[in-house]
Amino acid sequence: VGPIIHSPIRSRAAVDALRLIEPETEVAFVMEAIRMVRRELDGRQAVIGFSGSPFTLACYLVEGRPSRDYAIAKAFMYREPDAWHALMEKLSTVVIAYLNAQIAAGAHVVQLFDSWVGALSPTDYVRYVQPHVSRIFSEVRGAPTIHFGTGTAALLEPMTVAGGDLIGVDHRQSLDRAWERIGFDRGIQGNLDATRLLAGWDATAEGARDVLRRAARRPGHVFNLGHGVLPDTDPDLLRRLVDLVHTESAR
Repeated sequence: VGPIIHSPIRSRAAVDALRLIEPETEVAFVMEAIRMVRRELDGRQAVIGFSGSPFTLACYLVEGRPSRDYAIAKAFMYREPDAWHALMEKLSTVVIAYLNAQIAAGAHVVQLFDSWVGALSPTDYVRYVQPHVSRIFSEVRGAPTIHFGTGTAALLEPMTVAGGDLIGVDHRQSLDRAWERIGFDRGIQGNLDATRLLAGWDATAEGARDVLRRAARRPGHVFNLGHGVLPDTDPDLLRRLVDLVHTESAR
């Protein structure tokens, strides 16, 4: 369902009243979980931390709940740009502190996750989002960074400018074409359609091999799904998928 906000942000006064949190103390359980996972993995796999992006967080705060089009949030953005930028500034400050705290706790890599940024045009992204995301990537230090969004076929160039060592792409675009637009000097993450895992092994393997073929063995590709794992996914298929990617990549 996603987060439900009982008092949505709809004014500059509400933005000004927002209290910034200290992640290391107020969500200390997240940092402890990272430390525990890193100890248990003992160097066998990387620990990836993540945070929602300021735009996606702002959408939830203004809408009050998940939405199909985030029309209320976008209308607030257009109607009260000063309040919008003040909100984005506050959220960016918290995101920076949150990601840096995860790195200090042991995350090897951190990802900025922008689920709803595909609701914007390139022009609006550059005006209302890019400066804040650029600030995040300039102030998060000590680990590589991944910049991921969904529905971003129209936004790859400005997202690349905004920052991130890798750009994550969803399944709605071909990985090879997306990488051309991002530039081969930048890494890419993606982008198997997660619903293939619901269709069984043959569909999963076919899609995975297509993604790997499009990556063309270039350095800098991190294989992943195009979004999150769906609830009904068989964990055994995920294990087989990981083994397939390792086997195919080693050839």
